[in-house]
Amino acid sequence: MKKIFPFITAIAFIAPVAISATSEPSSQTEHQSPFACNAFALSSEVRKRHFEELGPALIKLKKSTRELPDGYEFELPADNKTYQLLTEWAFQERLCCPFFDIDLRFDREGGPLWLRLTGRPGTKEFIKEEFDLTQSR
Repeated sequence: MKKIFPFITAIAFIAPVAISATSEPSSQTEHQSPFACNAFALSSEVRKRHFEELGPALIKLKKSTRELPDGYEFELPADNKTYQLLTEWAFQERLCCPFFDIDLRFDREGGPLWLRLTGRPGTKEFIKEEFDLTQSR
């Protein structure tokens, strides 16, 4: 007991200092990846499927596009095959374009499936250019 008491006392004095030191905001700025697709974040097999199969297939399935303040939403059919293609694409897309916020949503009552791509300032312009939205709506 005599050996434990000094140990517990030391923890009682040191722990609050250690906790407050780690809970203060960091002076470092948060890492932000550049607005560029890093296709090499994907293996060559996955890259080929992502850009030559999944992307083109999803573009063909796109029903409409909604412009948002910080990105776009794309309406897609709410069927199992489209959902599987979209989730595979989204998982890969977050690797090559980590600056995207990617949301998938089914509307109620059998409504459509939506892919929402948003992010920090500049993301919307990247999406518009990368997905060639200047002509397609």
